[in-house]
Amino acid sequence: MRQLILQMHLSLDGYVARPPGADGWGVDEEGPEAVRWVIESTRDAGAHLMGRATYVEMAAYWPHHTDEIATLMNETPKVVFSKTLPTADWPDTRIASGELAEEVARLKAEPGADLMVHGGVRLVQALSREGLVDEYRLIVRPVAWGDGLPLFKGLPAPLPLKLLDAKTFPCGTTALTYQRTPSS
Repeated sequence: MRQLILQMHLSLDGYVARPPGADGWGVDEEGPEAVRWVIESTRDAGAHLMGRATYVEMAAYWPHHTDEIATLMNETPKVVFSKTLPTADWPDTRIASGELAEEVARLKAEPGADLMVHGGVRLVQALSREGLVDEYRLIVRPVAWGDGLPLFKGLPAPLPLKLLDAKTFPCGTTALTYQRTPSS
């Protein structure tokens, strides 16, 4: 059975998106070592999963680029979770419009490599609330925002995690990999 891996950048204080109207990370770009880790971590994904808003942003960006990460994003199958998106024009994309837990169960049961979720915030919050994420790959940027959209919101109970790996890069970014514990 495939695993569901959530891979996201977040601020030191746990936000994955700035408040509406705020731009940028407020910190220098990531260094080459951190970028390489993201590429290597993304390389083995059997499918990229995302919410509607993230899909719209990525579908407008990645098809027009040719770097290594663009190749990974463009050549890997994609699943967009949306009840309102009528069509998905980014090649090799399908829309999952059913109930979240049922759609994820169906995807996990399919043959292939693990599934990687990139966002958006409402999708990743719902996946965490429903206990559907098997592994969290969190790229923590060296900045605190003080406000924004949190990675974890509305959890019905504490979410115990086991640290599998931690890498720190010269740019100050840290990549933390956690596994959901069997009891969570």
